[in-house]
Amino acid sequence: MSSDILANLKQAILDYDPDAAAEWATKGVEQGINPAEMLAAMTDAIRRIGDGFNCGDLFLPDLVGGADAMGAATPIIQEEVRRLGAKTDSTGTVVIGTVFGDIHTIGKTMVATLLQAEGFIVHDVGINVTADEFIESVRTHNPDILAMSALMTMTATEQRKVIERLKDEGLRDSVKIMVGGGALTQEFADSIGADGYDPTAPGAAKLARRLLGR
Repeated sequence: MSSDILANLKQAILDYDPDAAAEWATKGVEQGINPAEMLAAMTDAIRRIGDGFNCGDLFLPDLVGGADAMGAATPIIQEEVRRLGAKTDSTGTVVIGTVFGDIHTIGKTMVATLLQAEGFIVHDVGINVTADEFIESVRTHNPDILAMSALMTMTATEQRKVIERLKDEGLRDSVKIMVGGGALTQEFADSIGADGYDPTAPGAAKLARRLLGR
């Protein structure tokens, strides 16, 4: 029974089916399946989607579909982890969002999906995220990495603001900071004190591993 549930959970991700993913995650919890096994099954599926995207066999709608399906199931499993007080193996934890004044989501979604494929637990805090909201997310989730996206030049400076706020709150040394988006360059990333920058979504996912030495 457990193997069937895990197979169906994995297939729901591959089918880009959020309703089915949530349903099989719920059944897995009800049957007492180890949350780590369920997360591993979903990670394997999203990794396959990410690999397909990287080699040109799959496209942005596939990434978004896989992310939506995984996003429907992950909170159900994470709640079970909290209930059990269990720990799951992961590459690390990332908070990701698009900065205040910017409502672009595609690049952020691509990076978030590929980070999941690399084994990260990802908390996507959305778009138009204020400095205060980023700070609160860092306090809440205690991430290894904070990833911020800005597509427009006029909003890129918000990334600097968040970094300065992290310093003011005594949180800067507790988290690595990745920045990206169409408005950015390596020179700008260096000037605001970010730990890493990559112009592509696949490159950003690999960068996250390098920043943590994993």
